Amino acid sequence: MKEIGHFQVGSLRLRGDPARDACFRLVRSDAEMHEYEGPHPLARRETVHRHMSNEITSLDIAAQCLADFPDAPWELRLELARQCWDESRHVAALFRRLRELGGTKGEFPISAFEWNVTCALDDLPGRLATQNRTFEAGAMDVVGGLASGLRAAGDPATAEVIEAILADEIQHVRFANRWIKRLVAEDRRVLLKVVAAVRFLAQANAALQSKEGELNAVGVARTDPADRVPAVNIEDRRLAEFTDEEIQEVLRQAGFRSLAAEAAPP
Repeated sequence: MKEIGHFQVGSLRLRGDPARDACFRLVRSDAEMHEYEGPHPLARRETVHRHMSNEITSLDIAAQCLADFPDAPWELRLELARQCWDESRHVAALFRRLRELGGTKGEFPISAFEWNVTCALDDLPGRLATQNRTFEAGAMDVVGGLASGLRAAGDPATAEVIEAILADEIQHVRFANRWIKRLVAEDRRVLLKVVAAVRFLAQANAALQSKEGELNAVGVARTDPADRVPAVNIEDRRLAEFTDEEIQEVLRQAGFRSLAAEAAPP
């Protein structure tokens, strides 16, 4: 089995890309992705393809945690194994929907950014804080708004797939929240690892995300990164056991935009 190495972005040491089928083209910045304007005929297919790729990456990360931390508590390893099963079902469901929409795997560039960042960390609490508690919690915000948008656009079939995935993501975030709190209660030094992981992620985001006005690979101008923060899925974050104080901070970062408020009638 080939060893997966690392690469440098400035002062950051990130994990090398995971293996992918030859049909996929991995890119390292969001400016290299094919993200289309809403009404573009390829926009929906690219969205499904991108989410399928993200689920593959989530599966890789959970599986790598099992391999890298064999001495982790059994109950935590069981949660990670269950997550691997969930993510594999998500990939299969999205691939079916992609084909129904006329798409093929490898049709668009993909990113393994979540893997590059999370698996560069050498401790399990840091990986849980980055992947489950940050990336997957952010996906709950994105997917919550995406599902309602798909229904409004007359695509309930894709919305149903997305909503089924969201139900599992809540548990993936919840078990990470529970375990981080438990590990910190057992050893306060774990909190330093969590803080370092979140800081590392912020640095990686700053280094690799596109800037306002920069054109992506299909000529769409990127907006200010602050404007790309999705509306907060308050209800599901509560189900995932974020505290009210934590949700308030996420709301602040999102400009106090919530899915509940955006869904409310004028």
